[in-house]
Amino acid sequence: MELNPDKPNDPDLQGSLFDIGGLETEESSWQREIMSSLEIPPGPAWPDRFGRSVRGWLDNAGHEPIKTLSLFSGGGGLDVGFHDSGFGIVQMVELERKYADTLAANSRPGRLLEGSEPLCMDIREYGPDDGMEVDFVIGGPPCQTFSAAGRRAAGVSGTTDSRGTLFEEYVRILEKLRPKGFLFENVYGITGAQSGEAWRQIQAAFKSAGYTTRYRILDAADYGVPQHRERLFIVGVREGDFHFPRPTHGPDSMGDHPFYIAGEAVSGASAEEVEIGLGGRYGHLLGEIPPGLNYSFYTKEMGHPSPVFSWRSKFSDFLYKADPDSPSRTLKAQGGQYTGPFSWENRKFSVAELKRLQTIPDDYEITGGQQASIEQIGNSVPPQMGRMLALAILHQVMGVELPFPMRYMTHDKKLGFRKRKRLLTKRYREKAEAAIARLHGTNTPTPRSSNGEEEYTKFLSKNFRWEEVETPGSTKVKLRFRMDESSMILSAGVAESRVGHTAYEVTVEPSSDGDWCFGERKVRLVAEDGDPRTFTSLWKAFEEKTHELCRIADLVQLSGYYQYRPKMKARMDSPGTGGFDGLWHVVGCVVSGIGVAKQLPARHFAVLWEIEGEDVLSNLALLRGMGYEVRSHNTNSQIAEGEYLIPYSFPTLTPKSVQLRKKLEAHG
Repeated sequence: MELNPDKPNDPDLQGSLFDIGGLETEESSWQREIMSSLEIPPGPAWPDRFGRSVRGWLDNAGHEPIKTLSLFSGGGGLDVGFHDSGFGIVQMVELERKYADTLAANSRPGRLLEGSEPLCMDIREYGPDDGMEVDFVIGGPPCQTFSAAGRRAAGVSGTTDSRGTLFEEYVRILEKLRPKGFLFENVYGITGAQSGEAWRQIQAAFKSAGYTTRYRILDAADYGVPQHRERLFIVGVREGDFHFPRPTHGPDSMGDHPFYIAGEAVSGASAEEVEIGLGGRYGHLLGEIPPGLNYSFYTKEMGHPSPVFSWRSKFSDFLYKADPDSPSRTLKAQGGQYTGPFSWENRKFSVAELKRLQTIPDDYEITGGQQASIEQIGNSVPPQMGRMLALAILHQVMGVELPFPMRYMTHDKKLGFRKRKRLLTKRYREKAEAAIARLHGTNTPTPRSSNGEEEYTKFLSKNFRWEEVETPGSTKVKLRFRMDESSMILSAGVAESRVGHTAYEVTVEPSSDGDWCFGERKVRLVAEDGDPRTFTSLWKAFEEKTHELCRIADLVQLSGYYQYRPKMKARMDSPGTGGFDGLWHVVGCVVSGIGVAKQLPARHFAVLWEIEGEDVLSNLALLRGMGYEVRSHNTNSQIAEGEYLIPYSFPTLTPKSVQLRKKLEAHG
């Protein structure tokens, strides 16, 4: 279909906007035009009404649904958007049973996806029937190998991971069915994986299948979703061209139509099952965080008088509280106890509220328990985003005229959502300053100056839990704590082997002038025996005292995230003249930062630690046994084979550490 340049639907007439009254003006709101044409009132859950109205208009107009195949269907978010916009989903192929159960529940008679056939199977085993005919294909392969989490770990594995090559299965099916077009969705990290090589492979594969492609990184908030969610969308067509629709909301929209905000979206959604507060070690911190901010509120850089965390030491979702007056940040499919977004009411969002933030219809059934529901919601393409893209495809590729004008972007149109992030950062910093100014009686804690000694007993478990009571297999540790004017001193020994004299001492101090929560004092960790468990226990006790005296969450927060210059330095000294040998020589190097925070091949560790190359792996394994996090290709596929990473100069493993459940070597 060729767009008539004399009609307002022409994508190249971006400056000529046609409103309902016939007036051409940049002040017109395209969103308002659409809503008025379909007689949809604004307000909470308007995307649900939008979907029903578009579907109803197409039915009344006698539109024959476009036969569509859905791949990697997940919980069906993209399918809902396309179904509402004139596409009939013939089959939905999904590997995960819990997702397929949701698809099946919504494909029953009378449900939203009635008539669709969900198939729970591996895409690599799927082969369309020989007589199958479809006009369009939608879907996005799993994105973990291109995600932000992957980049943070050590780059992205991209197509070197088996999940990263699933696009080849997508292409295989395109080549067999030869539909008029397709839509492919993924995280935007795909464009930078492997220095762009993965992205070049993907584009070449689609071209070889016979498709001209257009792609854009789009923010869902620009299309009526109450959530900032940046994703890559590729649309391929066998004939003609495709232009992406212009944003309906935000500064890039016509008339600067306001965003659909989180507070309006969740209004009226049930939250009865959700309790106030989070509990746990950090739950009490949520209350003081202003809406729109995260854990960084409790950092020195934000001006907090009693910092708990180090700058950029956590993911941005850690203790993130949504702002009711703005779209939320991206909903996450998985995360820990403190992974947001959390409600501005200082609680978790309910499943019903999360559906609203993702624009999943209220009456769309998501099967499984709460965590399964959260995962399915977080992994979905927001249906309202899908609707706007589907309508653009329906109009341009399928030649269907719609009851409202479609507005398109030229291929070189630049969107401003990345630039606006910087403005948001400034806005939330101002909110943090205002909130901190309201804090009363909160001062930087000063460690007590008592010279008295404190003796106590703790237990170190095999999975590095530091606890008050003995559990099966745990080690009893005797400790002494005291302070003087120059030092905070922790002494420790494993109960059955401590001999009461100093085996070695670790001295910790700030790496440069600046804030140090222990004032002028150094920290001295004194081992009363040579048991490796004593070494681990000393650092655990130091971390415990850091939290108790300074409120700082853990040693990572005291030192800072490993990709930045550490805020503390340490050295390990022997009371004798012979120094260290064997394992303790390597430990002393690591404590001093030698071979730390850099991804290195084994031979480089041998040179840095002055040991034989054949001894590197055994020493890395021993370090891991002492609580050090040691990453390898087997623990993090983004790390090249034969290379290793020790992020910190001190032990950091805890029972909740993901690394604890992985083996350093595949055969280990």
